[in-house]
Amino acid sequence: MAGVSLKCGDCGALLKSVEEAQEHAELTSHSNFSESTEAVLNLVCSSCGKPCRSKIESDLHTKRTGHTEFIDKTLEAVIPISLEVPKVAKESEEAIAAGSTGEPEEMVVPEVDKKLLEELEAMGFPTARATRALHFSGNTSLEAAVNWVVEHEADPDIDQMPMVPVNRHVEASKPSLTPEEMKLKAQELRERARKKKEEEERRMEREREKERIRVGKELLEAKRIEEENERKRLVALRKAEKEEEKRAREKIRQKLEEDKAERRRKLGLPPEEPSAAPKPSASIVEEKKSALPVRPATKAEHIRECLRSLKQNHKDDDAKVKRAFQTLLTYIGNVARNPDEEKFRKIRLNNQTFQDRVGSVKGVEFLELCGFEKVEGEEFLFLSRNKVDMQVLNSAGSELNSAINNPFFGVL
Repeated sequence: MAGVSLKCGDCGALLKSVEEAQEHAELTSHSNFSESTEAVLNLVCSSCGKPCRSKIESDLHTKRTGHTEFIDKTLEAVIPISLEVPKVAKESEEAIAAGSTGEPEEMVVPEVDKKLLEELEAMGFPTARATRALHFSGNTSLEAAVNWVVEHEADPDIDQMPMVPVNRHVEASKPSLTPEEMKLKAQELRERARKKKEEEERRMEREREKERIRVGKELLEAKRIEEENERKRLVALRKAEKEEEKRAREKIRQKLEEDKAERRRKLGLPPEEPSAAPKPSASIVEEKKSALPVRPATKAEHIRECLRSLKQNHKDDDAKVKRAFQTLLTYIGNVARNPDEEKFRKIRLNNQTFQDRVGSVKGVEFLELCGFEKVEGEEFLFLSRNKVDMQVLNSAGSELNSAINNPFFGVL
């Protein structure tokens, strides 16, 4: 495949023609060029039509103008590169003949003041831009050329070498300033260009600072939105949890009602009348109670009622109640397994462990229901061997197991 560009081996720049390679060599002193099949990038701004030959140039144009849309015309402008240096001038007779025959006139680079051109190049302007500035500013002075560059910096063809017909003679006007004045003028222009560059850098820094502030605000807004969404999610989650708790409480209430009805049935009591029904008077209730057969409460019922009372009196501290029940179960279990061992049938009341686990919840009454008695000036709880009732101990153990494992124990 034929080469479509020249690539600088020193800096990697792509150039469209031999003329551009020559200008690049003059500006950079690079001399290592080779043919390349990689086309020179040609991005054209869709808003103003400015061509950009690199991504850096297009980004700079976007920052300066705010234009973001570019049309890639790289492939449209790709042509095989010619390594022959085009002729700059021809004989005047050929130009006259071409004009008389209607053919296009030959175009050449206009003549400009060499000293002014050297001054502009010393200031850092490319040869093509300096020549163009001198040509279109009338080739009068260095200041006029610099002013023209400043005013036409955004022109798409600012770095293209100007061309004029070969028969047009542009005479370079002689500078009207002395060499000393020209040096002062050049120094003034360089200082002006330096200030302009510094101003441009400050402007770019302000733009970058604005961009940083904008990005910071966007990040804060995104964080606020995320926190708001998280808050809404937590509110919805709490609402769902409350609904679930409400349904769970309703199930517990129904279960308690069923347990209450079952206990009433076991105690031989009539089913509880609905709350909507009018309550009977006290005298009627007394009559009904007197009419029901009364049976004495069993030891197991006394024990169950004692445990229920303990749990209701300390309902705000389930862990403490459960620890007391487990300790009481240990005492009862030791006596039931070893009824002949006196050490299991005798408990010191002022023992710190006993007080922390049982005495703090007033569990002594439960042990007394199981047969324990206070002896030796109420310093000990003692269960005589002849008063050990295995049936009572088994009932007490069953009730303690129910109190520990049944979450609804003692609720009603």
